[in-house]
Amino acid sequence: MTIAVVLIFLMLLFVGFDVGFTMVASSYISILTGVREVNGTVMPLQIVAGVDKYVLVGIPLFILTGEIMNRGGLTERLIEWALSLLGHMRGALSQVSLLTNLLMAGVSGSGAADAAATGRIMIPAMKREGYNEGYAGAVIAAGAMLGPIIPPSVPMIVYAAMANVSVIRLFLAGVLPGILLFVGFVAICAMQPKKNSGYCRPKASLAMRGRATLVALPVLSLPIVVLGGMRFGIVTDTEAAAVAAVWALIVSMVLSRKLTAGGVYEATRDAGISAAAILFLLAAAGPLAWIIAESRINLQIADAISTISVNPLIVLIVINLLLLLVGCFLEPLPAMIVFLPTLVPIGDNLGVDPIHFGMIVLLNLMIGMLTPPVGLLLFVSGAAGEVSVAQIIRRIWPFVLWSLVVLIAVVLIPGLSLWVPQHVG
Repeated sequence: MTIAVVLIFLMLLFVGFDVGFTMVASSYISILTGVREVNGTVMPLQIVAGVDKYVLVGIPLFILTGEIMNRGGLTERLIEWALSLLGHMRGALSQVSLLTNLLMAGVSGSGAADAAATGRIMIPAMKREGYNEGYAGAVIAAGAMLGPIIPPSVPMIVYAAMANVSVIRLFLAGVLPGILLFVGFVAICAMQPKKNSGYCRPKASLAMRGRATLVALPVLSLPIVVLGGMRFGIVTDTEAAAVAAVWALIVSMVLSRKLTAGGVYEATRDAGISAAAILFLLAAAGPLAWIIAESRINLQIADAISTISVNPLIVLIVINLLLLLVGCFLEPLPAMIVFLPTLVPIGDNLGVDPIHFGMIVLLNLMIGMLTPPVGLLLFVSGAAGEVSVAQIIRRIWPFVLWSLVVLIAVVLIPGLSLWVPQHVG
């Protein structure tokens, strides 16, 4: 790819051109202006190759599961269960929001979907109890960040497809980092001043907790069904996504009876729209990845980064700084699609386990979802709770700081991401 094409790519992104169309346009210009002649049929072939991966079938199915849960009243069941456990604690509603997002993360795989689902319910509730609205939005945004880290995860599926690694091993690698993030976020909420702590409810009796658990049990069992089925070889990762969607559909229509035929249509429509946007990006990345490989620009970038130091840790720090910067301006999926073809070979050359490297990439880009100017979760939380994004930004920094601490720990201690896959996967 020539310098001119790279500049065109960056210019189109800067003026707000869609990332997918930018990749297609840049690839086509590169083919037209290339030094050696390339048959134009390579474009449609590489576009098809970009999505011709069986593992990607799981993306629309996991998104559909989340949409069904939101419309079938299953999110409310999780909130009531979390409230029965944590309602007596300081900052009860913020703690409930985080626990609900942790459980939602084990089902939907999408941070944006989790933020929209819980934000519509929890942010107004927190505001009614006197919580600062910016803080309420920040709690929802931080909790929703767990969605792509705790399995299952749509970005993990994309990474696994692009880096050719095991989806189930990558899913399991997110368990410990996700728990660390959750514990730190809970501690941040517990240390908030009284004006951000609402009021404490009476401690629920064991009978009340038992009833709430029984009502929420069909939802609580869903992550166990998904991960357990994959772990013991009962279903593949794609079949597990289908099982999750069918399970959520049955629970929503038969047990909660809140999901109508119209709701099924709306959930399917919205899931299709979201999945189409993701898969279009992957398709558009096909010819771009091919051109990068053909021009060997990825090897040149890898060589440039590698010459910074012979110490693998220094090179990893440079990669982390690059990804943190990229995450401030690009959403995770476009960033992965653009940069993974270059970064994955660098990780291989450094001798970094591809699962460990995948968690490093994902954590960096998920932190970007909490930071301006793009910060997708900031905008989704603000829209869901009708809160100014500027107010959320002022309150998000303690959560970002803890996320950076977890990132550093994962980089320095590979076992945090590799222990579970090695002993369970």
